Amino acid sequence: MATSLETAPILSTPDTHIFEPSENPAPPRVSKKLPDEELRITYDIDRTLKEIRQGKWKRIALQFPDEMLPDAPRVFQLLSRGLASKDGDVPAIRDEGATRDAGNSADELATDYTANHLQNGSVDDVAKLASEKLNVTDSTGGDHPRLYILGDTSYGTCCVDEVAAEHVDADVVVHYGRACLSPTARLPVIYVFTHRQLDPGPVIETFKETYPNREQKIVIVADVTFSDHVDTITSALADKEGYTNLFATSVLHDPSSPIPNRTVPESVKDNPESLHEWQLFHISDPPTALLLTLSFRVAAIHIYPTDQESEQGGPAAKSIPASTAIALRRRYAVLTSLSTVPIFGILINTLSVKNYLHIVDHVRDQITAAGKKSYMFVVGKLNAAKVANFSEIGGWVVIGCWESSLVDSKDFWKPVITPYELGLALKSDVDRVWTGEWRSDYQTILDAAKAGENGAASTPSPAKGSSDDRQTNGVNGDDVDEFSEEESAPPEFDLRTGRYISVTSTRPMRPSSAATSNTGDTSARPAGSTALAKRANGDLATIGGVLSPGAEFLRSQRTWKGLGSDFDIRYEEDGEQGSAVVEGRSGIARGYTVGENADRH
Repeated sequence: MATSLETAPILSTPDTHIFEPSENPAPPRVSKKLPDEELRITYDIDRTLKEIRQGKWKRIALQFPDEMLPDAPRVFQLLSRGLASKDGDVPAIRDEGATRDAGNSADELATDYTANHLQNGSVDDVAKLASEKLNVTDSTGGDHPRLYILGDTSYGTCCVDEVAAEHVDADVVVHYGRACLSPTARLPVIYVFTHRQLDPGPVIETFKETYPNREQKIVIVADVTFSDHVDTITSALADKEGYTNLFATSVLHDPSSPIPNRTVPESVKDNPESLHEWQLFHISDPPTALLLTLSFRVAAIHIYPTDQESEQGGPAAKSIPASTAIALRRRYAVLTSLSTVPIFGILINTLSVKNYLHIVDHVRDQITAAGKKSYMFVVGKLNAAKVANFSEIGGWVVIGCWESSLVDSKDFWKPVITPYELGLALKSDVDRVWTGEWRSDYQTILDAAKAGENGAASTPSPAKGSSDDRQTNGVNGDDVDEFSEEESAPPEFDLRTGRYISVTSTRPMRPSSAATSNTGDTSARPAGSTALAKRANGDLATIGGVLSPGAEFLRSQRTWKGLGSDFDIRYEEDGEQGSAVVEGRSGIARGYTVGENADRH
């Protein structure tokens, strides 16, 4: 596991560097400009137009990842002209006169986008430039569908940005590029994975070298951008090379599938455990979350990297065996280091994925059942600087899509884990069993919790003879045992410090015996009992009568508490308790008035 930071990272520029000029960022790598016909095929223009017409949508949001935004103006124009055409055909971008001018405007827009992206670091002006320069108007009247190019995404590019789409009151989102295919909460989606070129020859040769046994059970999977090549490669291997146990997967919108978002063999549908008999050949580099999910489910994984090039300039005909042992051990070390953390932060990294509110409630209930405190945050795109502002948080739980929830937290001030890892971290050392299995899909976690596999986190068993084992009423007259100190509970071992710490430190919200007694039936207690009662949570800050570890951290450990906290308010020396209250300015910004008869300012 990577060494943790000893101090929080610096979140602002030092004063000595204020007047130093910043270095210009390197220009982005400009992709090859596609011909018109190839652009229509790559971005699946015909299918997109067909689905828009079938859905009868009038406001369509186009969501592009950053690397595809230079093509956004031309795609916008093709769709606009196709929707405006009565016969449904898409005219070419460059024809005559005004059409040629529109094509030139598309080139200018791509140039303006690059310059704007370099200077301002923003892509929000792309839609404005498209509407101004492409000169695509509602030629058929007010009922003509309107297109909007979404700029920078609110969260990850693999997720559908329903938040940005609702800003333009969109009826549907057309999502381009890679997608996690997580079910959306509100808007319908048209997924356009785009078609990427792939020479099947090197892939087949690599496959033959990797699997010399023609009878071996092998599942062939590809990234969604290469998914249309799977059937061709599988047919060639079966018909010409003699492989008998191949299964070509197809895209399925189901992250809970044994192979997330992919179909599986019929035998696996009936018995998911039989997937262990299959090996997996993946075309293109898979996301880390997919590798960790499948590492426990399949016999072995081999990856064909589509972006790797040999010295001759062609694709490298060599597969890479996927090894997740080190990554899994690192994840386990991270989650066990959080077993004694008293305060967790819940990071909401999506507002679009279906059931995200259910997993938020599930995570919050787990933390509460363990006697710990949780705080909820919505920060947009996650980075180390944002979360480092909250130094009282001991560990973070990310609520995102099944891919973006896995965060490499080596550069973060505090570890970042997934909801599934939280369930393991909150278990006691006796109950926690690491089998190597890793889950990422929300629905799988919720179903497991409902079935009792991974429900509320188990708290450490109370020590023999502790106050939790004793009766909390006064029937037996055991008043001293009723209010015995919570320190009698067994301590917990902190892997970060190598020391034992008390349960009151690791579980600040743990119900105490005194609190239980006070909320229970007190009629049986002797009215004149003189038993010494210890305060439930000690001398700690409370808000509304409830213990608040965050407020306690603010009071006792933060050195800076906001604007105005770094100076003392000095009143006049004549004994007055402050200045007299006077009427301030009133009115609107263009005409303030002071007092009743004062002039405007």
